[in-house]
Amino acid sequence: MSTAPAATAPPGPGASPGPSPGPATKLRTPGSGTRLRTQGPFTRLRTPAGRRRASRRALLLTAATFTVVCCLFPVYWMVATAFRPSRDIQSYDPRLLPDTWTLDHFRTAIGADGFGLFWRNSVLVTLAAVLLSLVVALGAAYAVARLRWRGRRQFMLAVFIAQMAPWESLVIPVYIIARDTDMLDRLPTLTLVYFMITLPFTVVVLRGFIAGIPPELEEAAQVDGCTRVGAFRRVAFPLLAPGLMATSLFGFITAWNEFTYANFLIIKQQDSRTLPVWLSSFQTTFGTDWGATMAASTLFALPALVVFLALQRHVTSGLTAGGVKG
Repeated sequence: MSTAPAATAPPGPGASPGPSPGPATKLRTPGSGTRLRTQGPFTRLRTPAGRRRASRRALLLTAATFTVVCCLFPVYWMVATAFRPSRDIQSYDPRLLPDTWTLDHFRTAIGADGFGLFWRNSVLVTLAAVLLSLVVALGAAYAVARLRWRGRRQFMLAVFIAQMAPWESLVIPVYIIARDTDMLDRLPTLTLVYFMITLPFTVVVLRGFIAGIPPELEEAAQVDGCTRVGAFRRVAFPLLAPGLMATSLFGFITAWNEFTYANFLIIKQQDSRTLPVWLSSFQTTFGTDWGATMAASTLFALPALVVFLALQRHVTSGLTAGGVKG
């Protein structure tokens, strides 16, 4: 006849607590490669698949870090060279950090002939091209995404082909057209060229973004008395902010950095040149002033960096929505 074990009474208020859980222990279950890790009442299971995932994650992180370093190091070297004295720039013992810091190269770049004028030209041409591209592309993207008309697919195919075409291959035809129409050495010519370059990408992104907005929102506004244009302006247009920001950033950087057309279409009128062409003025027959060139390049990169930092919150969502919708 067996006797049931006696029940254990709970400890009283003054009783000492039981033994605390020991440190983490590692156990291996028989016949299995599974490792069991215990920590008090909690248990965490590590499997070979988990270790493989951790190794893969570490490999991807290492590759990403290496890529970021390779991309950012030239930018760092440009900025660091801009602050180095001239005697240290071409030294046989280069160092990551300058031993002596100087602003002489920035004074040389800012004091160079035409700096303010070329800066104004670049700003005017870039902003005009971006605004013109947004206005035209917004209408085209809305027509493709919302309306049904014959040739719509062929139109988008032509836009994709224009986007894939290398614009450098059109330098000679564009030059001949500008020469025959007496449009050489004029800033509006550059504006039209930059508008032509940025338009296909802007149409593609905005078309996908408009297609991602439910048309029922505009239909409800039309039921309430809005016209088609009024419904788009009051309902759909505020939702296009990420797409507009993404395309504006792309257009700004493309037009701001463009050199080939600015160098070929502005030949005689030096006052109509832009900053990318101005950067080449530090290279003469006597050599290249690398300190002033790096300082000018740093000043040239600042506006694009400021615009990117101001719009970067909307860029990822705008490019993603415009790339997969529609």
